[in-house]
Amino acid sequence: MKEIGTRALSGLLYVSLLIASLYWQNALIALFFVFGLICMAEFKKLIQLQSFFPYVVFSVLYFGFAYWKIIADSAKGIDEAAQILLVITIFVQLILIKDLFSEKTIPLFSSKRFIITTFYLSSGFVFLLCIANFNQTFTPLLLLGSFILVWVNDTFAYLIGKNFGKQKLFPRISPKKTVEGFLGGLFFSCIASYFIANFTDTLSFTNWLILSIIISVFGTLGDLIESKFKRQADVKDSGVIMPGHGGLLDRLDSIIFAAPFIFLFLRLVTYVS
Repeated sequence: MKEIGTRALSGLLYVSLLIASLYWQNALIALFFVFGLICMAEFKKLIQLQSFFPYVVFSVLYFGFAYWKIIADSAKGIDEAAQILLVITIFVQLILIKDLFSEKTIPLFSSKRFIITTFYLSSGFVFLLCIANFNQTFTPLLLLGSFILVWVNDTFAYLIGKNFGKQKLFPRISPKKTVEGFLGGLFFSCIASYFIANFTDTLSFTNWLILSIIISVFGTLGDLIESKFKRQADVKDSGVIMPGHGGLLDRLDSIIFAAPFIFLFLRLVTYVS
């Protein structure tokens, strides 16, 4: 019971900080910057990267986009930069997905360590910021809805997998994940998308439904990829900053990986409409 209480308290603090920051744009920028630095420190240990350089890259990318997209309101230039970053990020993530399905360990030669810290981790936080400020308008409910879909997916994947799971989803990497759990998380995320569409007045139900599928699929892939990194590093959690949960990266790995695909879908919706 004590462990459950500790887990609930640290989780509540994390969710409260996130929701509170959504009321003030500058607070959200600051919170994600701090979250990014913590996740960077945890990820560096997983891949054994002994360099301060990734922190510099993250700061430049993050605050560069924060200033030009949000503060300076320079839509054309920053949108072109976002498109270039999006293409590179998705390309790197596709390589990580390929590495996930390979029976071999993820190659971690020096250049690849810098590439994945930039385009797997740093750009993930950039796109979270872009989602919250989509179309040059601070729309935090878009980001909150995405987080809710991640939380619903993770919660019901765990509950259904624990109680009804029989067929392993990815036993080499995450023995506890099951196909039934994945489908349960996906199903309840689709249900949650209906309520998000009705209560946020941001996107149509159809668009939120598609987003729920994107988030469930790519969020699960992101979680599995981080699990493979942890297996290679021979650690259970990425860190200890959240008692009962592990590291902050353990809580954000799904949304970080899914963020570029969420942003891409939002751009496609805008283009089509």
